[in-house]
Amino acid sequence: MTKQIILGLLFLTVSHPGLCAENVFDSHVHLWNGEASIKEYLSQLERDHQDVAGFGGILIARPGEIDRTRQKNDELIALAKRYPKLMPIASVHPYDGAAAREELKRVAGAGVKVIKLHPHTQEFAVADPRVLELCRLAGTLRVMVLVDNANIVPGDSQDLFNLAVKCPDTQFIFAHLGALNFRFWNILWAARTAKDFYKENIHFDISAIVTLVAGSPLEKEFVWTMHTVGIDNIILGSDFPQFSLKASVDALERLDLDATEKAKIRYGNAQRLFFSDGKPAKP
Repeated sequence: MTKQIILGLLFLTVSHPGLCAENVFDSHVHLWNGEASIKEYLSQLERDHQDVAGFGGILIARPGEIDRTRQKNDELIALAKRYPKLMPIASVHPYDGAAAREELKRVAGAGVKVIKLHPHTQEFAVADPRVLELCRLAGTLRVMVLVDNANIVPGDSQDLFNLAVKCPDTQFIFAHLGALNFRFWNILWAARTAKDFYKENIHFDISAIVTLVAGSPLEKEFVWTMHTVGIDNIILGSDFPQFSLKASVDALERLDLDATEKAKIRYGNAQRLFFSDGKPAKP
């Protein structure tokens, strides 16, 4: 192999990070069983020959169990020190009120950058004032809020949109991009035309849904929606253990997006949002 060819390959690798298999960040990994789940996840990656640069390990708090919530959050933070690729995504339950807010402050002080809320699993109403108070506090603490948006709960997307508008200083990640109700999020096109209304604080992961729509009759409309909400606002996730990271990566690759867009979704956007305090550009 000539020197010119070698240099050319090196240039491609550096200038197009999507060509590096390790440049994948998995934003959505459920650690239902703590370290056992991490080992299972890493074993799956090895079996699938799928590299990962980092992953967000998720907890989901139960209501009325604040002592257990603190314990599980501490365990997650400790695991992140043992597994350098793990970004801890802690959790609280909004209905725990003042105790939940104190726990949010505590984990933020320990370096947690993201918390997870799940209206269906945690059985709370997004429109409840306690949710609004918690999310506003998260914004003050510069903690992002990852919320399930699979539209299992009626009115899911509408309620989440209103929550984000009421919390302009809080950065939200809505998981699954609305799932099969992804069409709703094209409303962001109109929201951007209203002066001083929408503050560009909504991002999405496409865990689970991307594996369904790739190759389906919905694919073109889904890609159109991705462009409407903004490629810079989209990150990749697996939703392990229900889905594998390889399935998500392969599905993303099949979508009609260019190499630069895919690289942003696989890794670049997560790197900016989680590790450099960057903000997305308007689409």
